[in-house]
Amino acid sequence: MASVPFAMTDWSRVETTEHAGETGIAYWRTQNFADIRVRMVEYTPGYIADHWCSKGHILLCIEGELNTELKDGRKFILKPGMSYQVADEAEPHRSSTEIGAKLFIVD
Repeated sequence: MASVPFAMTDWSRVETTEHAGETGIAYWRTQNFADIRVRMVEYTPGYIADHWCSKGHILLCIEGELNTELKDGRKFILKPGMSYQVADEAEPHRSSTEIGAKLFIVD
């Protein structure tokens, strides 16, 4: 990382934006630091992404449970304290959750 000075973020003060999925809603709190995007994301119960994502991420599950499906058919479940990382254009993936999830994402 370059050109990112020390700073603290109080996520409760960051504006929330709403992003509809195929079903359910994703609520994002987003901060941008140079070319790095950092987000706190909450998925409502029953959320299913409306697209396959090819963006790279480092993702940490804080609460709930996240189902991640890769376009090749593999499926993974993230629970609190678990993370995944994937590079840009590496493996298209999409998220869903039955019970809801809270995530910390860097991309």
